[in-house]
Amino acid sequence: MNQPDAYLWEQHIPGGCHWSGILRRGTTLRMTDVNGGANASVLFFNQEEKLERYNMADTLKSQHTFRLTKGHACHSDMGRIFCCITADSVGWHDTVCGLSDADLIRRKYGTARYQEHRNQMFRNGLDGMLIELGKWGLGMRDVVSNINFFSKVTANSAGELTFHSGNSKAGDHVDLSFEMDTLVVLSAAPHPLDPSTTYQPGAVNLAAFATPSSAIAECTHISENQRARQNTECLYACHGGAA
Repeated sequence: MNQPDAYLWEQHIPGGCHWSGILRRGTTLRMTDVNGGANASVLFFNQEEKLERYNMADTLKSQHTFRLTKGHACHSDMGRIFCCITADSVGWHDTVCGLSDADLIRRKYGTARYQEHRNQMFRNGLDGMLIELGKWGLGMRDVVSNINFFSKVTANSAGELTFHSGNSKAGDHVDLSFEMDTLVVLSAAPHPLDPSTTYQPGAVNLAAFATPSSAIAECTHISENQRARQNTECLYACHGGAA
């Protein structure tokens, strides 16, 4: 996908920080790795009924994949589509490794508290998610398996996981074209398997623009995605949702 003519809005998320917001149906969110090596842990919720959320198992098994990239859709636990990946210069996004937590960050990098280090404190993915979820009346029970955009993890025949450093380069981006009004919750804290011995989470830029009419065709070549998109259309056509 080419550079859009105009962004609706843009926001910079420093490494380790977190963000949440509503992405409307018909809008594309572009996430850009600013300096390379970023990790953007993301969850999706139906903005109108937040009990409907991203389902990792259905997303992977319906598309016969372990990773996400251009042409894949992110499915809800109600058989609908939150968004389609309509552009991707990275090529591999982790789906199975979850979030870093305070204990993991402390063991890997030591302790840097806000009282002494202010905005240079060591943040973790789980706490960032919980802070953002709390703004929308959600909490720990709503933390489900997330996507780690920009991060690559592979599994060998024994099921052992390997993190691939340098998977995402400076300026790499991924476009998420939304089919549902979606609450997006994001943490830019380090990936839990990142082997770096230095706490240096990468920054992520966010920008939204109107989805081009041809974009969704990128993921509807998969039959399960076609059915899930029909379910999503019915949500709005049959239940009085926004057009």
